[in-house]
Amino acid sequence: MSEDKVLLDHGSGGKVSHAMFSDLILPLFNNPELAKQDDGAVMDLDLKGGRLAFSTDSYVVDPIFFPGGNIGDLAVNGTVNDVSMCGAVPLCISVGLIIEEGLAQKDLKLILESMAGAAKKAGVKIVTGDTKVVPRGKADKIFINTSGIGVIPAGKDVGGSGARPGDCIIVSGFIADHGITILSTREGLKFDSDIRTDSAPLNKMVQSLIHSDCDIHVLRDPTRGGLGTTLNEIAAQSGAGILIKESALPIRGAVQGICELLGFDPLYIANEGKLIAFVPEQDADKALEIIKQDEFGHDAKIIGRVTDQDPGKVFLETGIGGMRMVDMLTGEQLPRIC
Repeated sequence: MSEDKVLLDHGSGGKVSHAMFSDLILPLFNNPELAKQDDGAVMDLDLKGGRLAFSTDSYVVDPIFFPGGNIGDLAVNGTVNDVSMCGAVPLCISVGLIIEEGLAQKDLKLILESMAGAAKKAGVKIVTGDTKVVPRGKADKIFINTSGIGVIPAGKDVGGSGARPGDCIIVSGFIADHGITILSTREGLKFDSDIRTDSAPLNKMVQSLIHSDCDIHVLRDPTRGGLGTTLNEIAAQSGAGILIKESALPIRGAVQGICELLGFDPLYIANEGKLIAFVPEQDADKALEIIKQDEFGHDAKIIGRVTDQDPGKVFLETGIGGMRMVDMLTGEQLPRIC
């Protein structure tokens, strides 16, 4: 980590973020729950055989309104999904608002209405919170923190360390939609396409998987840093190799074209309504069908496998049969994406 100043790169979810976490944050707050580095903490409490999942996140997305959503429903969906990726049923959410003086009250009302709608759709309650207002120029319109809790059924463990050689890797739909939506809206770019954020609650999809007879080894949502960085995290946590196929990646033609035009790799573009599931080969087709039956999983695909080669590394088989290593994101492709 830089000894001088915090950089935008430290919020990227990539190598620099991980360095700050491992060099600064983890040594100071070290405990078994934090050290797992999953989307939320899993704690063994007296919950009649279940365990508690707890997660928190902060949202500083710019712009605060974008096609398909806004900072409010993004915040609720993001925390619902982080709790869900622990295998938990999300129950309650807290909301902290940091509002810049001068924000139009009609905009605040729209954001709060979208949060209420997102919570209702996910079946969770917003039960507590806090509001602070800061002077003009001390924030950028509005920042939101959300924390969530949920209960994990007994016997379920879907943390990032669970990937095993032979597992199939499923992604629940088209990748990179959210990041490209934010970029194009922020920069005022006009394209002949109707690209919208994929922000959505995935808790019902997760519970359908959890309560099936499929053996789910890992669940994760590839948000900041995109699919490529998330797969690297899982490979490192599990000590396994990962091989994905370029031809299997679900990417919209318009998104692929914009990435090529602007020099971005869709593997590293953020998603806000997608999950990755690692399941044994014998359960892969059934798990894929369960995901496809969900309203947010119609475009799910099997994109690769876990291997016993090159532990901790991710490789991509290109469309022409070559191999390239997919490293963890270095630097910040798109700051303030969520």
